[in-house]
Amino acid sequence: MPTEQLIPLIVIAVVLPLVLLRNRRPRTLRPRWMWVVPTIVVVMIGFGLWGMTYTDPAHTPFRPLDWAILAAGLILGAAAGWWRGRMVVIHKDPDGTLKAQASPLGLILIVVLLLGRQGLRALLEPHAADWGLNVLAVQDAFMLLAVGLVVAQRIEMYIRARRILAGQTDDHVVADA
Repeated sequence: MPTEQLIPLIVIAVVLPLVLLRNRRPRTLRPRWMWVVPTIVVVMIGFGLWGMTYTDPAHTPFRPLDWAILAAGLILGAAAGWWRGRMVVIHKDPDGTLKAQASPLGLILIVVLLLGRQGLRALLEPHAADWGLNVLAVQDAFMLLAVGLVVAQRIEMYIRARRILAGQTDDHVVADA
């Protein structure tokens, strides 16, 4: 296995136990600041996509299949983000503060996505041209998957947090009165 494929696997193996330990206890959730991380992610990945797409003179314009690949990446990321956001347990403390605790299943989803990305990258990049795929569109789709994941997760958590603050609950939210 080449070093550039092995390094992310080693990083996952080191970081995963640390993240699992950190997520054992609930953290304070501040709904009014939940827009910050998605905004930063969208801006940074947007600049990355713009830089790779429009500043490279060798870039060929995207075809309809390439746009479909980009849309699929964004849609799959949004679906995974929505699911991951639903897995977060949110409750209201007696003092009125919201607490959120990430689910281990949500973390497992991220690990599966990272490993799947590595596997797909190893499969798609060398064969993309043979299959009529634009390698740049495949790489960009992985970045849009990350955007969809982060944005959809935060939107789902924000909606649920607002419901709890308003006194409403649903069957996926733990609310302590």
